[in-house]
Amino acid sequence: MNAQTKKELPIILVVCGCLIAMMTFGPRSTMGFFQDPMLSMRGWDRTTFGLAMAIQNIVWGIGQPFFGAMSDRYGSYPVLVFSGLSYAAGLYLMSIAESATMLHVSGGILIGLGIAAGSFSIIMAAFARNVPAEKRTIVFGIGTAAGSAGMAFFAPLSVAMISNLGWQDTMVWMSLAMLAIPLLALPFIKGSKGGKASVKEMEQTFGEALKEALGHQSYLLLIAGFFVCGFQVAFITVHFPPYLNEIGIEAKYAGIALMLIGLFNIIGSIASGFIGQRYSKPIFLSLIYIGRSIAVTAFLLLPQTPTSVVIFAAVMGLLWLSTVAPTNSLVAGMFGTRYLGMLGGVVFFSHQVGSFLGVWLGGYLFDLYGTYNPVWWLGVALGIFAAIVHWPIKENAVVRAQAAE
Repeated sequence: MNAQTKKELPIILVVCGCLIAMMTFGPRSTMGFFQDPMLSMRGWDRTTFGLAMAIQNIVWGIGQPFFGAMSDRYGSYPVLVFSGLSYAAGLYLMSIAESATMLHVSGGILIGLGIAAGSFSIIMAAFARNVPAEKRTIVFGIGTAAGSAGMAFFAPLSVAMISNLGWQDTMVWMSLAMLAIPLLALPFIKGSKGGKASVKEMEQTFGEALKEALGHQSYLLLIAGFFVCGFQVAFITVHFPPYLNEIGIEAKYAGIALMLIGLFNIIGSIASGFIGQRYSKPIFLSLIYIGRSIAVTAFLLLPQTPTSVVIFAAVMGLLWLSTVAPTNSLVAGMFGTRYLGMLGGVVFFSHQVGSFLGVWLGGYLFDLYGTYNPVWWLGVALGIFAAIVHWPIKENAVVRAQAAE
């Protein structure tokens, strides 16, 4: 490989990785818009739909360490190809699902597997192996911002398409769009394996790496804190549109809100990359979670109007995925990049357990009490908990990672 190729390869990976992040994060962030029309046609309750989305999130989480390990060993390309195919199949079958079981298989299992195989952890593990450590958090922030751009793009697009084409045809078109992922993954055929790690790092097995991480206090605290991120963002993604409908705010503001979350998340994610590269990542993460709790509390206690929805969306957008870059950078800094796909996937599994509970409890408690307020306030309390557990996290690399880097 000549010097010119070495110089260009990370750029190609970053660009295509960002586009894949847009594709995989976009449609899943629009599921809330499909809830009411789907339930109206099929006669299901919100618990049924909420369970499908909860399954999607937990399958995403369970699949993440396994797909991460496959990516570490065999490279990202085959994993990303599977992502596009599974995602496309899930969206199409969801569009024609007439039973709750088929909804849970398609919208839950297949889409969940598709997201897991093409998620941030897979993309960022490839980035980390091709980008200098001093630029790693910044590039992670750019990759996260790309996912946010997908949310900003797909949110208004899905609202317009559902209005003009119906929810079923909209899902079919999104299914076809996912088939672009295998093509965008072509640059990942090279340069995305874990095999470029040092000899010392290569001597460590998957099992040894996992045992080392699970015995590290700061890693366990990171896992506990990232649970909260999943709970908060998944609940809002799925239940915010119907929540606005329940409090009498026009449906168009749900689309505007999710678009604004996506747009401001671009700013927040990129800023997070720069801040996390220069200042304490654990303290920065604590401040993000405190900020979320303050934003939700203000939104619930102050008069709820279209204006307050817009302001809330903008603030939450700044804080939305700003946790991803510093979290992944902490894992890479602690243990090196050899098994970053797997170890980052384990942290993300905790995120998805939180997502499962946030989505499922949102639907279940609404059907039980007729209000989303219990889950909103639970999210506030969990935000405070996350701020507390992130504060004592140490950024120091373990001895093996120091040798590897």
